[in-house]
Amino acid sequence: MEDIHVSLSEEKSVSRAAGVVGFFTFLSRVLGLIRDMVVATFFGSGMAADAFFVAFRVPNLLRSLFAEGSLTAAFIPVFTEVLTTKSKEEAFEVARIVLTLLSLLLAVVTLLGILLSPWIVRLQAFGFGGSGLKYDLTVLLARITFPYIFLISLVAFFMGILNSLRRFAAPAAAPIFLNVGIIGGVFLISPHLSEPVVGLSIGVLIGGILQVALQIPPVVRSGFKVMPRWQPRHPAVKRIGLLIIPTIFGSAVYQLNQFLGTLLASFLPEGSVSWLYYADRLVQFPLGVFAIAISTAALPSLSAHAANKDFDRFDATLNHALRLVFFITLPSMVGLIVLGESIVHVLFERGAFNATSTAMTNRALLFYTLGLWAFSGIRVVVSGFYALQDTRTPVKVAVVAVAANGVFSLALMGPLKHGGLALALSLASSLQFLLLLFLMRKKIPMRNLGMVLLSSSKCALAAALMGLGISYLQSRWLRVDSGSGTSGIVMNLAGLVAIGMFIYFASTAALGCREIKSLWAPLQGLLRKRKGASR
Repeated sequence: MEDIHVSLSEEKSVSRAAGVVGFFTFLSRVLGLIRDMVVATFFGSGMAADAFFVAFRVPNLLRSLFAEGSLTAAFIPVFTEVLTTKSKEEAFEVARIVLTLLSLLLAVVTLLGILLSPWIVRLQAFGFGGSGLKYDLTVLLARITFPYIFLISLVAFFMGILNSLRRFAAPAAAPIFLNVGIIGGVFLISPHLSEPVVGLSIGVLIGGILQVALQIPPVVRSGFKVMPRWQPRHPAVKRIGLLIIPTIFGSAVYQLNQFLGTLLASFLPEGSVSWLYYADRLVQFPLGVFAIAISTAALPSLSAHAANKDFDRFDATLNHALRLVFFITLPSMVGLIVLGESIVHVLFERGAFNATSTAMTNRALLFYTLGLWAFSGIRVVVSGFYALQDTRTPVKVAVVAVAANGVFSLALMGPLKHGGLALALSLASSLQFLLLLFLMRKKIPMRNLGMVLLSSSKCALAAALMGLGISYLQSRWLRVDSGSGTSGIVMNLAGLVAIGMFIYFASTAALGCREIKSLWAPLQGLLRKRKGASR
């Protein structure tokens, strides 16, 4: 009975943390969609937009390689172990040493990136050629945005400390300020420049500075001193270094696959890079709000269980995280498939973004959506491996996934164009998730995996009922085609989303899905706080 009570308590803890991360991530994603709407309105999917997306993808890839992926995955388990088994003071000492080494490394990487931008762009978008207006503009934008890797890596470091201390609000809110910076760059800087798209890159830097500034106050209040400490031979630092080397590739496989997609898309008709970008942004909405939030919330708990060698609770937490992520991901997939074109139309079709851009973006969105379940599951299972301080297994699987993505992309880009590249990523990610799950079962006894399969089956059935319901309503009454006008589409789309949510939650409740209670836990906590404050 005590074990069951502990397990339920852990589920509530992870769910509440995921609720906090999800709330701020939701705000960030909404603002991110507004940001993309602004970019689509001003720059559409032409040469300037393609140049910026390629230029920004380079520091984004390095962000995953050095910051939010590898640094977080290697730092949090070791920091949490020191925090759990020794003391807070010793953990902070390790953090100060890591911060010193990280700052020096990032300064070198940033300088090299600025100097080598012409060759980096040529590699990233070989189809742009080695000269010409489009190539030169991309190089300029890459040089302006490259310092963002320095800033976002510091953000990721501070986020790792705060998440390990179970403080999730400030780290989760950080991306909001990147969106603020970019939107501000478009409206306040771009109009005053001869090449307006440069304002976007300047906005990226402003957003990075704001993100760093947000993290420092809560880190200092926690007792951490933002002061350099040179002790590179510290045992914990060596362990982090050994962990981070393989995670540099393993944790960034999604970005590496996107890198490959961008490279191949540069050989396709103009606009292909942008169509893939806008579609990916829509897929990233449920992925970021729920999958990343749940994996972020679960990693400190998984790391603590691994440090204490409590593999029963480790298994229970991993199981709960997988069930929760699929509970949200499966209906999101169905909703994007059924309503994707209308969503793209409402969000982006204005200004330089025309009906052709909507159709082409929705084509990519459809194929990306087919892999959403795998993108989400990978985040959770990889967090489990990192908590066990096993970074080699995700790397081996990542190698297979990248190779598979390359083969699928070359096979599908001919008949399906940019849609083939999106489908290739979905297929490769599905293979990656299944391999990771198979190898995790060999590492620890996943006794509760049957619960994941049962829960996912119920969710899939409920999502299918939801899809049938909104498809019927869309064809009969709540039409979302161009004949309804933009305002009509918005109203009908909102109605379909609300009805779809009702059908799904009612169906899962009728089927006895436990995850509804888990989602209700964060809201209950918020209501109790408000009630207590009113007294």
